[in-house]
Amino acid sequence: MSASTATYAESVARIRVSIDISAPVARVWQIVEPVERHVDGMADAESIEFVGDQRRGVGTSFLCRTKVGPIRLTDTMRITRWETGKAMGVEHVGLVTGSGVFTLEALDAATTRFVWEEELVFPWWLGGPLGAFIGGKIVLRGIWRGNLRRLAALCTATN
Repeated sequence: MSASTATYAESVARIRVSIDISAPVARVWQIVEPVERHVDGMADAESIEFVGDQRRGVGTSFLCRTKVGPIRLTDTMRITRWETGKAMGVEHVGLVTGSGVFTLEALDAATTRFVWEEELVFPWWLGGPLGAFIGGKIVLRGIWRGNLRRLAALCTATN
């Protein structure tokens, strides 16, 4: 592996968090399907603005204003996978690049395992390899665990 390949590989944060939610898959999908509502349960997402008229499905593009501690940026994303009730994948195409996917798995009729996996490339100005380790593997993983607890609360709340 060359030095540039090693540096790139070290700048990638691979993050995986999951939670078992006491709600059926249909209910969990009902909460995560409206992309614009992701800000309701994601502490790091301040707002979502769609690019164009599409709001659902593969090809939907949006800008997510993100705040992690003192760092604020606009994350440009495009939905790359859409399997109703099963998975939603995104590609990050802005300042931070990479990909991610939410997957839903029925453990039984009343319980859903929700898995959130991301591979994010941290640019040099966000610390490169150090940013990937501290910002991704430590900070974002902790924030996203909290996000999943909020998602679970939204899924189990009565309307």
